[in-house]
Amino acid sequence: MNFRMPRFAGLNISLSKVQTLLGLAAAMLSIAGAVFTFFKPAPDKGKLVAIVLDAKTEKAVSDATIEVLTPMDAIVTTLKPDWSGEARCNLDEGHYRLRVSHPHYLSETREIRLIASHDTEVHVQLHAGSFGNTVRRVFRH
Repeated sequence: MNFRMPRFAGLNISLSKVQTLLGLAAAMLSIAGAVFTFFKPAPDKGKLVAIVLDAKTEKAVSDATIEVLTPMDAIVTTLKPDWSGEARCNLDEGHYRLRVSHPHYLSETREIRLIASHDTEVHVQLHAGSFGNTVRRVFRH
C-alpha cells in the first residue's frame, strides 16, 4: 500500500497545500464580509455628513460644535468636525435640526431630513461674530 499524499496532475502541489490555501481564502472572505457589514449602515439609518466652513475664507472650521437635535430641541448627538471641517454619523430616518456653534462665529441652525440608506450632506458657513453678537442681534428686532 502506498500512503503518499496525492498530487495534482502536471502541478507540483500537494493536497495539503491546496487545503491550506483554500482555508486562508475562506478566512479572508469571512473577515472581509464582517468588516463590510460592520461599516455598512443599517437599512433604516441614513448618513449625515455636515461640512462646516468659514463664510469669508471658505476654510474648514474644525473646532466647531455640531449638535443634532430632534424637532423639539432634544439633543440626539454632538459631533466635532475633522481637520477638513467634515463630521459624519448614522441616524434613524426622520427630521432633525442641526445647530453649529463656535465661540468666534455666529451660530447657525438648519432643518434637515434624513432618508434611510441615503447620504444627506449639509454645508454650513459660519459668519464671524461671537455669542454676545448673537444675543444682541436677537434683542435688536
